[in-house]
Amino acid sequence: MNKGRKATGGKYHKLRKKKFYEKQSQERIVTLKKTKRKTLRVKGGNKKTILLNADTANVLDTETKKTQKAEIKNVLETPHNVFHARQNRLTKGTIIETSLGKAKITNRPSQEGQVNAILVKE
Repeated sequence: MNKGRKATGGKYHKLRKKKFYEKQSQERIVTLKKTKRKTLRVKGGNKKTILLNADTANVLDTETKKTQKAEIKNVLETPHNVFHARQNRLTKGTIIETSLGKAKITNRPSQEGQVNAILVKE
């Protein structure tokens, strides 16, 4: 069976084009470099700030309940994809080495425009 064809051999035609909110956006990969952000127009005319590169993170210390800005030194491991750690990609769940110690990223940097993390006790 040919893809996009009827059983009789006729073609299926699209009924309409995709609407703005249905269009697929370009994959956003946040890497460990000097911080770089971008502003996008989203539904309702609102603006969304996304992160392209990052070198700092907001790190929460659970014992003292204090949040500090820390420099990201290295990406240690990414549980869901081993190759992301090699390419220094920052995603949710990634373990990073910061100036305060090891931390786990708790947000989605590509969606929120910043990196939030919690200190991990060894």
